[in-house]
Amino acid sequence: MLTDIEKKLIKKEETFCSNTYHPLPVVLKKGKGVFVWDVNNKKYFDYLSAYSAVNQGHCNKQILKTFIKQAKKLTLTSRAFYNNELGASLEYITNIFGYEKMLPMNSGAEAVETAIKICRKWGYEIKKIKNNHAKIIVCDGNFHGRTTTVVSFSSHHGSKENFGPLTTGFETIQYNDALSLEKKFKKDKNIVGFLVEPIQGEGGVVVPDEGFLSKCKDLCKKYNVLFIADEIQTGVCRTGKLLACHHENVKADITILGKALAGGFYPVSGVLTSKKIMNVMKVGQHGSTFGGNPLACAVAKEAIKFSIENKLSEKAEKLGVIFREYLNNLKNDLNIIKSVRGKGLLNAIVLNCPVNSQIPWEICLKMRDNGLLAKPTQGNKIRFAPPLIISKKQLILSLKIIEKSLRNF
Repeated sequence: MLTDIEKKLIKKEETFCSNTYHPLPVVLKKGKGVFVWDVNNKKYFDYLSAYSAVNQGHCNKQILKTFIKQAKKLTLTSRAFYNNELGASLEYITNIFGYEKMLPMNSGAEAVETAIKICRKWGYEIKKIKNNHAKIIVCDGNFHGRTTTVVSFSSHHGSKENFGPLTTGFETIQYNDALSLEKKFKKDKNIVGFLVEPIQGEGGVVVPDEGFLSKCKDLCKKYNVLFIADEIQTGVCRTGKLLACHHENVKADITILGKALAGGFYPVSGVLTSKKIMNVMKVGQHGSTFGGNPLACAVAKEAIKFSIENKLSEKAEKLGVIFREYLNNLKNDLNIIKSVRGKGLLNAIVLNCPVNSQIPWEICLKMRDNGLLAKPTQGNKIRFAPPLIISKKQLILSLKIIEKSLRNF
């Protein structure tokens, strides 16, 4: 049951905010590490991590220290001037991820839009295809954001309704189907890019077969097409590697980062690529007032530094195995669990119920009552993605909460 203060705050939010979200009924006021607290001071494990934006944990002390220090000096200059943080930050980030250039933006969707523009321009100026004929291949089940261009090729039909005319220049193949990709490449010489999530997070944590990404990368190289990896949710150690593509030793031509790039302190995203590809962008052809600001740069550098120094990839890999083993053992005992899937600490359970069932929502309400916050995705799936700083002891404790909740169903 919601308390009066929760009802009041929820009512206020619903009154003055658009109804574009359907939040779990809990009102949070504080976060620290792997935990959040509601307005009644009830403590919860956070198993969403702001869609993997707080991989480093809520209010991370190391990042907070950098944030405060920089915020006292200089926060925003716009790119009309140079600032003393941008160059050093991008040098560090590009070196860590193995690229030559990075175009800094703010949100993940902005970074996807940026990558699309770079890819199309590369197609006209480097690949030399006919002007205004560029095509980018995407995958069914994708989620890359909610801008007009992105919803134009989104698999979620509700996001397209009454937002037309939609942007053209995109074709869709089945996820995890390299054969279909090659058929597209053979048929159409105007294809300039293949945009893919190494694991489809919003799609329900769909993990492709081993070898899918490497086959697609080889095909892109063969047909002179840019392989674009959307690592916004899977990047920065979430799946047990610095980038999810690293599981197959794939280096994308363009990598898109966001979310955990700033540890939840600030909206920071970016597009990483080579000099040759990035150099198609000229003065005035793209930009952002806030992109690359001193505060964002200092925070992003510190967030990545913390992730590397604290070996969050290795931790996610090790704890992810424990997590899936526990739930797979539980699956043998509970009919409600149909399957368990994921990599590292990006996991999901597929429930034995119809896609339009209320059971996933009810399970999440029960987990909330028991002290753990998660959300359904794609109808009959529940995603589990705790901050990567979670300890083994905390992981086991949270698994017991999940088990206790599922046993009610």
